Amino acid sequence: MKFYDRTTELSELHTLYQQSGETSRMTVITGRRRVGKTMLALEFATQHRFLYLFISKKSETLLCKEFLDEIQSRFPIPVVGDIRHFRDLFRLLIELAKTERLTVIIDEFQEFITINPAVCSEIQSLWDQHKSICKLNLICIGSVYSLMRKIFEGAKEPLFGRADRIMYLKPFPIATLRTILADHGVPGLTELFDCYALTGGLPKYLDLLTGNQALSLERMLDFMLREHSPFLAEGKNLLIEEFGKEYGTYFSILGLIAEGKTARTEIESILEIEAGAYIARLEQDYGLISRHVPFNARPNGRVIKYAITDNFLSFWFRFIFRNWSAVETGNFPYIRSIVNRDYSTWAGRVLERYFRDLAAASGRFNRIGSSWERGNQNEIDLVATNDLEKRILIAEVKLNKSRISLEALKRKSERLLGDYSGYSVEWAALGPEDAPKFL
Repeated sequence: MKFYDRTTELSELHTLYQQSGETSRMTVITGRRRVGKTMLALEFATQHRFLYLFISKKSETLLCKEFLDEIQSRFPIPVVGDIRHFRDLFRLLIELAKTERLTVIIDEFQEFITINPAVCSEIQSLWDQHKSICKLNLICIGSVYSLMRKIFEGAKEPLFGRADRIMYLKPFPIATLRTILADHGVPGLTELFDCYALTGGLPKYLDLLTGNQALSLERMLDFMLREHSPFLAEGKNLLIEEFGKEYGTYFSILGLIAEGKTARTEIESILEIEAGAYIARLEQDYGLISRHVPFNARPNGRVIKYAITDNFLSFWFRFIFRNWSAVETGNFPYIRSIVNRDYSTWAGRVLERYFRDLAAASGRFNRIGSSWERGNQNEIDLVATNDLEKRILIAEVKLNKSRISLEALKRKSERLLGDYSGYSVEWAALGPEDAPKFL
């Protein structure tokens, strides 16, 4: 798949590169795996003289030998003695950057914590000493979100405050998804939503699906739910390293949220644990869930629902992890029958997020959310306001919008509208075919 989008990020990287001609610059690119961090850095760097160093799970000595071979293949420089520690290799890179502007990409940077925790302090010391007298454009990439935050944003960590930019790379927006599908001969709006629902706009997944001509719902499910599919173990591959030995508890919580058990009290009742600390870490440290409160709720209100922020992981926990014994026995027809039965229910919730994302991307609203009252009464799928222009959009969202009653929606909205006297109200029944109204 060709390179798409990322124009803002590329522009920012170019600006930092230009600035590195005067004094060194450090950029951090993070975000979940498969979101295209390495692809972004290389797309930028191929226009310049650069080194790409991947931190694999090897000893520091072996890594340094590998990196030194790479450096010497590109730069004819003499090296006296063995380089067995990364601090000495980094010192060599600094010396190179004193004579010419150099981009260095360090991928999977967080692996230094395992290989040699002292590396971050050593980089900090060398950076502080030489930053102003060399032309090093350093890009640090990391996929373990919690560790990258700790390394570069933890106030007690040596590299705190050193990064000139910290980019959190997000999946492709819906407009880019539409372009990708159209480029592959799939312009349909139903396919656009299903692709959003199953991939969440992640470039790696889109690359897999486009490369296998699997862009309709049936073909996507056929490709994902079969023996040797790269999607089957994806949730475990992505998250076990993040969670460590407590991954079982985190997986159980995420599984319940994916099933629709979105309140803390529900989760605690089923698991029979105090889940507050786990939920807080999932939200604040790992960025895997988000809390939702009713539109216009008081800041300290206790009516809270949680949702998995990543569409693919929501699907994985709902249909694959929940049926893992069937995966292990190769009973994929069974899993597919579960998906056929429950997909529309799961996708209906994703469709609400789809229209919230579309509303946000349209730039027409400053506040976007959903509304409900205690006991999940008077639920409204989409509420969006433009408080400057005093406009409010109130919409119900369904895969089959012919089942929506605007009169019933108006009745459910009476209490909400009490807070919006003087606002012009737009009522809407929305289905996947209505995406162009926001694009």
